[in-house]
Order: sequence, then C-alpha cells, then structure tokens
Amino acid sequence: MTFIGAPRPPGCFLCEAGQAAPSEDATLLVVAREAYAFALLNRYPYNTGHLMVAPYQHTGDLANLSSQVAAAVTTLSQRALRVLSAALAPEGYNLGFNLGQVAGAGVADHLHQHVVPRWSGDTNYMPVLAEVKVLPEHIEATYVKLRAVFDQTA
Repeated sequence: MTFIGAPRPPGCFLCEAGQAAPSEDATLLVVAREAYAFALLNRYPYNTGHLMVAPYQHTGDLANLSSQVAAAVTTLSQRALRVLSAALAPEGYNLGFNLGQVAGAGVADHLHQHVVPRWSGDTNYMPVLAEVKVLPEHIEATYVKLRAVFDQTA
C-alpha cells in the first residue's frame, strides 16, 4: 500500500508505454498495440490477467475521444476478453473506466478501461487483513502467456 500513498513520479506511464518502442513491450507489460489503442497488464492487479486498454491519446475525458478512437478502445477490449478467455479461462469479468480522481481513477489524466478476469472464490481474507493480494501466477508468466495469444489473434 506504500505505492498508493507515495507521490507520483512526473509524466504519464500510459503515454510512456504507448510511445515506447515495441522492443520495450515486455518490460512495460504491453501485450498488444493497435492503431489507436494498446493493452497492458496492470502492475498492481486486482486479479491475475488484469489488463488496461488505453488510447494513445492523452485525455482523462471519454467525451474528448473521437468516435474512431473510442471504438478502437472497445474493439481492443473485446479482443482482450477473447485472449483472456483462451489463455486463462475465467468465469466472468469486470470491465470499466474510472473517470476522475473522485471516481477512483489512479491515473485521472489518461483514461483506460480495466479488463479484470474473475473466478469463483477469487477473493480471500489477505487483502483485508494483510493489505496484500495473493495471485496464483507471477505477472511475468502471465505476460508471456497473454502476449503469445495476442500475437496469434487480430
């Protein structure tokens, strides 16, 4: 929880990930790049496979996106669902945007859709008692698994 209370470093990590060379994708956990949007694993996931789908455009307001860019975010989110289903076989999903800091946006200035896979019994007492989330797989292993499926799909 120290990360959450710590001062934010300057810059936008989503812009940095979106503008980085594809050779940096594994380091930045970027699993897919399309013309107007990209997907990356959340470094502080709610669950294994928690993805964020973001436009390259830096804005915190969904109304500021063109219809084309908004559709690209939705289309990539649909692709993410197909990939997660194939790679991890979740039983359900939580999807959504947190627009604005008061709505829970950790990065209020660069909107992104959360795509969170869910399984029966995926909650436990650890987040409540120990302020820690137990994940069944290391994030780098999840990256390799998802990236392979993203690379096979279009």
